Amino acid sequence: MSELKTNNIATHDTNNVAVDNALNIKSYTTTERNALTSVTGDMIYNTTTSKIEIYNGSAWVQTGVGNTFSINYLLVGGGGATNGQGGGGAGGFLNSFGTENSGGGNSSLDEIGIIKGTNYTVTIGAGGSAGTNNGSNSVFSRLTANGGGYGGSNAQVGADGSSGGGGGTNSSGTVQGGDTLVNLNLGFDGGSGFSNSLTVNRGAGGGGGASAVGTNGSAGVGGNGGAGVTSLITGSSVTYAGGGGGFGGTTGGTGGTGGGGLGETSGSDNATDGTANTGGGAGGGSPTKSGGSGIVILRYETADATISVGAGLTQTSTTDGSDTIVTFTAGTGTISFS
Repeated sequence: MSELKTNNIATHDTNNVAVDNALNIKSYTTTERNALTSVTGDMIYNTTTSKIEIYNGSAWVQTGVGNTFSINYLLVGGGGATNGQGGGGAGGFLNSFGTENSGGGNSSLDEIGIIKGTNYTVTIGAGGSAGTNNGSNSVFSRLTANGGGYGGSNAQVGADGSSGGGGGTNSSGTVQGGDTLVNLNLGFDGGSGFSNSLTVNRGAGGGGGASAVGTNGSAGVGGNGGAGVTSLITGSSVTYAGGGGGFGGTTGGTGGTGGGGLGETSGSDNATDGTANTGGGAGGGSPTKSGGSGIVILRYETADATISVGAGLTQTSTTDGSDTIVTFTAGTGTISFS
């Protein structure tokens, strides 16, 4: 039978109990700890590492100073496809590095706290496949950058997304561009399509980008894709999340800086996909085009931690000064730090 021994326990009117002497947690070496039959919530003092450790149900994790650190991130969702004419919207853009903006005109976000020994999910959003498909979401931990909306076809409005897709055209009237998703605001709206009874005079809307709206189509001219946002998180200046250009009867719209695809000039078949790993929207035209895949980039002090990357993720690792930069370009899986 277990016994609780103490020299003095003091009671208080607030119903708290105070132990006058120091409370000692049972000590084990790492070898002794590993031999224990442990359940979730068990706590020990590890004399090998000089750390308090808690069993989380699958592994022992350290607590206190040295077990947590902060990390910077850039997440870009997959770009939207096009269903024929309107440019695809760019993927959402989430950024915490320095004073750089996030998408939708938002300021830089806060770094995220990381606990060593904990698994964190990373997912790279795929670009929307040609047709009525938005881009997929990119994820790191509790953060999500949503995919861009697809561009509309003949008489079809642009789809809503982190940035909206451009509106298509028809024989009369204006065809609305897509909007940014409610409460996300990680990009801008798509442009509207211009319509006329003559095909040569039609111009579809450009897809929205992370830092600007897609422009409206005009007589014979496709709208340009909205511009993306530039980041130095990798140590080099790279622009992401540009919207796709819209179809034009005489001149296709240009893709937004940051991977947006070129809109078709009628009959030229020159529309292009959004650029991979930028979250760029597809350029409007026929045959229909796909959005660019997203990306997740993490940056942290090299001395703070060592990363372990699980199966299913494609990544590269570099350094910039005292920082490690890990870039994920495809897949989904878990990562952890030690």
